[in-house]
Amino acid sequence: MSKKFQIFVSSTYEDLKSERDQVIKAALEMGHIPVGMEMFSAADEEQWKIIARQIDQSDYYAVIIAHRYGSVHEGVSYTEKEYDYALSKGIPVIGFVIEDGVHWPPVMIDTDHDARVSLERFKAKVKKKPVGFWKNSEDLHGKFSISLMKLIATNPRLGWARADEVAGPELARELTRLSSENAKLRDEIAILNKREEEHESNKDQDMIKILQKNKTRICYRKDERDAKWQDHKDTTLFSIFSAIAHKLISEASIISIRQELAFKFFNYESHRHYPIPRNYVDHWINDFSCLGLVMPSRKKHSVNDDNDYWALTENGFRVHSSLRRLELEVGTEIDVNDEPDDDL
Repeated sequence: MSKKFQIFVSSTYEDLKSERDQVIKAALEMGHIPVGMEMFSAADEEQWKIIARQIDQSDYYAVIIAHRYGSVHEGVSYTEKEYDYALSKGIPVIGFVIEDGVHWPPVMIDTDHDARVSLERFKAKVKKKPVGFWKNSEDLHGKFSISLMKLIATNPRLGWARADEVAGPELARELTRLSSENAKLRDEIAILNKREEEHESNKDQDMIKILQKNKTRICYRKDERDAKWQDHKDTTLFSIFSAIAHKLISEASIISIRQELAFKFFNYESHRHYPIPRNYVDHWINDFSCLGLVMPSRKKHSVNDDNDYWALTENGFRVHSSLRRLELEVGTEIDVNDEPDDDL
């Protein structure tokens, strides 16, 4: 009798989408049933009941860890909570931890001290059990397949079989029950996902309102160092952020931020360092940092480069994306009079 096994795949969400997809793909290629974390968005006790029920029904549990600890509830992340729960239920677990030294996007790395400490403690816990180390999603695909085959061989589980391969009316009743439960579960997941999307949207709208209600002033001067500051304008933090956010997706120096503001507010294109007051820009960057929208860039630069570089945080990128999406929905026009530009 051929059996399929249900594999619960656990990880943080945004930073490990492609890696989790590869693990789910590997499980499907082996003929098994993966339960992907994209079905859930950990946020409250109601969701935990759904997740715990899925772990209860799973034959094996796999956890993928990179450089984020994840959403915390009552002092522990949901990923670690799922791992502990699987162990408490006697479900065989396999862990996959990213190798040290592997290049990883800075925006996908925890910067909070407490989160880093908790992450290292969690990694140490996972390494007490069978664990594999991976470099990229393709490497993880192969190592997961091999580890799962070994785990199935050494820890056989009940699994699932076709109805026509198993006799008895009890199976038919169980399949009917599971079908009904599956339909109910899908409805619950849809409601929870919608609630989570509304929550994130509300957070973005609240941030936009904060930026809009904070007034400031901006002025500029031309390249001559002895020129006076001129053309003072009233504006808001919202307008300042909207003007420079696209520059901060990767990173931008304070110099390039000042130049971009001069162009956006005064249509003045400067190739020097000082079109906008430095103390104004420092004050705005400090405000954006306090609001969790920007952070110092983590990219490495030459030792001779004494410029300050800033980049969007994950929250900052989400707010920028929301603003840009609204612009695109209304309709925008690219200035075809702009000269082509290339940094090569």
